[in-house]
This record gives sequence, C-alpha cells and structure tokens, in this order.
Amino acid sequence: MTTTHGDPVTGRELTVADTFEFAASQLRELVTSHPGRTPTYTSHGRWVLDNDQWAPNWNGGFLAGMLWILARRTGDAWWAEQARKYTLALEPRKNDTGTHDIGFLLEPSFGRWYDYEHDEHAREVLITGGRTMAGRMQEPGGYLRTWVDAGSTFIDVMMNVGIILRAAEYADDPSLTDIALRHSETTRRYLVRGDGSTLHEGWFDTTTGEFLHAATHQGSRSDSSWARGQAWAIYGFSSVFEHTGQTEMLATAQSCADFYISETAAVGVPPNDWTDADPVPPFESSASAIAAAGMLRLANALDSQRAGTGGERYRDYANVILRTLRTTQFLAADTPGWEGIIKHAIYHRAKNLGVDESVMWGDHYLMEALELSEQSGANATSPTPTNGAR
Repeated sequence: MTTTHGDPVTGRELTVADTFEFAASQLRELVTSHPGRTPTYTSHGRWVLDNDQWAPNWNGGFLAGMLWILARRTGDAWWAEQARKYTLALEPRKNDTGTHDIGFLLEPSFGRWYDYEHDEHAREVLITGGRTMAGRMQEPGGYLRTWVDAGSTFIDVMMNVGIILRAAEYADDPSLTDIALRHSETTRRYLVRGDGSTLHEGWFDTTTGEFLHAATHQGSRSDSSWARGQAWAIYGFSSVFEHTGQTEMLATAQSCADFYISETAAVGVPPNDWTDADPVPPFESSASAIAAAGMLRLANALDSQRAGTGGERYRDYANVILRTLRTTQFLAADTPGWEGIIKHAIYHRAKNLGVDESVMWGDHYLMEALELSEQSGANATSPTPTNGAR
C-alpha cells in the first residue's frame, strides 16, 4: 500500500474488532474523564475542551452517535445510558436558528436512537429539528443559508438536508420534501462542477437569487476542491437519494465519488485540498472516513437501482480507505497519550485549528463506515482498486 506521495503505509493493521475495541477504550476515557464535554478537535493529541473558535458548536452529535454504535454492538447498558445522556443534552438544539448544522447535531444522536429503538420522543425531536433546519430556506435563491450570512450556502449543508427529509416522512409533510429537494437542486447546479468537483461556498444575491461567486473558508482557493467538502457531497447526495429515490441525486453522488477517486492516491486518504502542490500536512484523514461512509451508502443505493450490481467500485474503494485507516499510521492505537481515534485529520488549516490532529467527526464516520462495511458483507480488506486511482 502507498500513500499520496507513493511512500509505503506504515504501522500494523488492526482487525475491525480490534479497531472497535480501541475506539471504545478511547471513548470510555473521554466520557469518564470529561463527563458531558463534547470537544471538536485535539491539540498535540489531547482533546481541546474550550468552545469551538470558528463555528457555532456543531459536533456534539458525533460523540453521541459513537456511543449509540457501541451500545448496539456490545449490548452493554452502560454505553446505552451514556448514549441517551449525551443525546438528551442536545435536545435544546432542535430549536436552534443560529446554525445550519442541525442535521450534524441530531441525526447521529436522536436519529440513531430512533433507528435503533423507535423511541417516540426521539422521533418528535427529529421532526422539530427538521422544521427548524427547513426554516433556513432563502426563497429567492432556493438554498438553505449558512450561519455566515443570508447570501451564503456551503457544500456541508447537504449533510443537513437528511433531517428535513426525515421530518417530512415522520410528519407526512410534503412541503418539507420540497424544501430539501430545492436546496439539493440548487447545490447540484451551482456548487458541483461538471467534473464532479465541488465548491465549498456559494454566494447569492438575497433579493434576486442570482448566483454571485464561489468562495472557500477551508480550501486553498475559491476555484479549488476542498477534500472534506467533496466527501460531504458524496454522502449528502447519496442520503437524499435514499430518502427520495431521485436518480439525479444518485448520479451527482456518483460523479462526486468519481472525482474523489480520480484525484486521490490508491489508499484513499487525500490532502486537505487537491490543488495544493506540496500539501503540508499531507493528509486529511477525516475526509477519507466520511468518503468511505458516503461511498458505502452510494454502493448500496446503486445496487438497489440495478438489482444488486453497480456498487462494487465504490464499495471496494471504501474498504481500501478503511483498511488504510485501520493501520497505526492513522489509528492512534500505538501512540501513547493520544486521546482521539484516528490521527492526521484537519479541522481548519487557515485558522490553524486541529491541524494534523483528531477531530470528532473523523472518529465518528470511521465507526459508521466500519459498521456499513460489515452490514454489506465486506471485511474492509478488499484489494487496492486500479480503476482511475493514482
């Protein structure tokens, strides 16, 4: 196996079972040492417990989501107790009109609670949260606004469309479906390029709805493609297809996945932005964890459309990513004192926040992707693909 620059992947490779065991030990330490805290990123491998210095706190759902995964995998009442505790702490965010990240907060937490236990309270929270998220629709441009400005939308927002569609289904409210699809169509048109690459941010005239220009906060340039945003697009458009069956959303997810594969090394871990000639640090591991989860969802969606075929390329590539992330070059199992699960992630390079560190969503989507891989009958050890990856 080789890295982005052709160097061998180093370290030992853990099994899936051992990876989950290590993740459980890291999470137990976090929950018992810092009860109630939901950090975003590490500094020198230790969780930063201060408030997020860039965005309104948006990551608490990821910790709750990991606790739910462990509760279901182990059947241990302690994990279930912690999962409910950390989930219920997020309930006030269902009415939060100051963030576009309602889905990130409530789907991994209340969404898993409902999916696993069909809890009616969780269902009601998801409906309320979905309606709150839908309230961010800007009618002239047909997009869900960010917390930055009424004229701004991010590619990230595609990850927060799913909660609107959940609410539409649970409340039998087609007007919510219309809002979710309208934003998705606007994003397809303006934030996804013809080659499948993505913008980070699009700006619109709030009066006329005219698209004005591209921008970025976390990529290298406004005309580049930020790797984590690309991964959000793969996952987000796949999720919209899962809810609606709209084949154009599936085609967009596939185009975004094809771009990711074509631009990334065969082992699947990209730099922060593919336009960086000499990226430092060379990896953004959280982007690869998200991409793996997104590609597994995409593969399942393609198989559902094509009578069990069509998803192999994306499933194989996702499993190569997971094999890479299970090596101790990325997994912190052989790094004493490191508090996160996977290393070499980046939160915000321009602001020097969480650079070459662990981030909560990277850990979360690693665990989600490993579960999805198991459910698909794969063992996350597929051979490295040669279909366009360099």
